Amino acid sequence: MPSQKKRPVTLSSADREFLERLTTTGVHPASMIRRARVLLALDTSVGAVDEKKVIAARLGVSGETVRLVAKRFADTGQDVEATIGRKQRDLPPVPSQITGEIEAKLIALACTQPPEGHARWSLRLLEKHVALVDDIPDLDHSTIGRVLKKRNFVLT
Repeated sequence: MPSQKKRPVTLSSADREFLERLTTTGVHPASMIRRARVLLALDTSVGAVDEKKVIAARLGVSGETVRLVAKRFADTGQDVEATIGRKQRDLPPVPSQITGEIEAKLIALACTQPPEGHARWSLRLLEKHVALVDDIPDLDHSTIGRVLKKRNFVLT
């Protein structure tokens, strides 16, 4: 029982029932089921708990996984759903190049007459002309298409 001295996991009967139902019924991500099984194995409310090494071997996970699930359970204030769910990040890893101003300039460019020799704008043609405009960053044709689709703009 030395594994439970630092971060004991004590589940209420409702939490335990929720985790047991999650691991046996329905379709859930494998990582969520794995973390739920670790929490159930670490639960001290049902009696003595095995060492983390034994739990890890029985569940087929690493000892580090068992430690991290116990740590996350303690860090989330013993919130079971926050422990087994995915951690949501605050911001995307790379900020978007597209701002409202750039969207407006792109739509304004798409509203103009197409160049000589072209009957209408295409995404690739817009991509070439965006590269020539100084105040719009170079954008890929798929990015231009997403911006136009988001604004329900149809190239005709």
